[in-house]
Amino acid sequence: MTPEETTLDSWLGGRLTLAQPKRGHRVGSDAALLAAAAFGAPRRIVDVGAGVGAVGLALGLRFVDAEIALVEIDPELAALARDNAKRNDLAARVKVFACDVTEAKARRAAGLADGEADLVVSNPPFYEEAREQASPDPGRALAHVLPQAASAETALMGWFRACTALLSKRGRLIVIHRPDRLFDIANALQKRVGGLTVLPVYPKAEAQAHRVLVAGMLGVRTPAALAPGLVLHRPDGGFTAEAEALHRGEGFLRWGGGERGWSSKAYT
Repeated sequence: MTPEETTLDSWLGGRLTLAQPKRGHRVGSDAALLAAAAFGAPRRIVDVGAGVGAVGLALGLRFVDAEIALVEIDPELAALARDNAKRNDLAARVKVFACDVTEAKARRAAGLADGEADLVVSNPPFYEEAREQASPDPGRALAHVLPQAASAETALMGWFRACTALLSKRGRLIVIHRPDRLFDIANALQKRVGGLTVLPVYPKAEAQAHRVLVAGMLGVRTPAALAPGLVLHRPDGGFTAEAEALHRGEGFLRWGGGERGWSSKAYT
């Protein structure tokens, strides 16, 4: 991808500088929320569907001892992710894998090992070919639409099967998705990931949730839970104080088993 086809943008309150395509999928709120949702003390983190690397690189700033794997099927985005790791002085702890994560052979051929991640984060494509018409822009389509599954299982099921395969024993999975796919997500994760906690995200206080954050742990059987929701915008359209902190990299959502709040020390 040529420099003329990309922009260089400050993100997360200036903590990261990201090259990303001018057209197609752009880093936004979903990435900021997913980065803020991570908790624990992971030493190996895998960002599945990493795009230009925003979430994984943000977690590299938060967890200074962690090794980060960025997994992206689009080779051009994977190349941008690799450049962004260098641009933000994170290349020593970041490795980029350009492969189809849903194919076990492709993961192995790329050098991505199963069963080693303490934390897997993912912002999966929200749609499937059988359900939605893809965008005419190839980059946006690849980011937003999962290819139709070859087998009877849904494409989303295959995506989560891959995510859980990457987890170590008692490793944690955290994803962001649409509320209308919540039952599909729970179905995909059953018998693999337990202790599911769901945090609804509301665009405004009076609106229905438009996103859900879902966290769970491999190999546990604890019951599911519903966390207090996050409201992004005030009635005047501006961010709430909490949402502003999250988008500036000053916040965290330790909603799956710890405190919740924000601090200027959330990122180093």
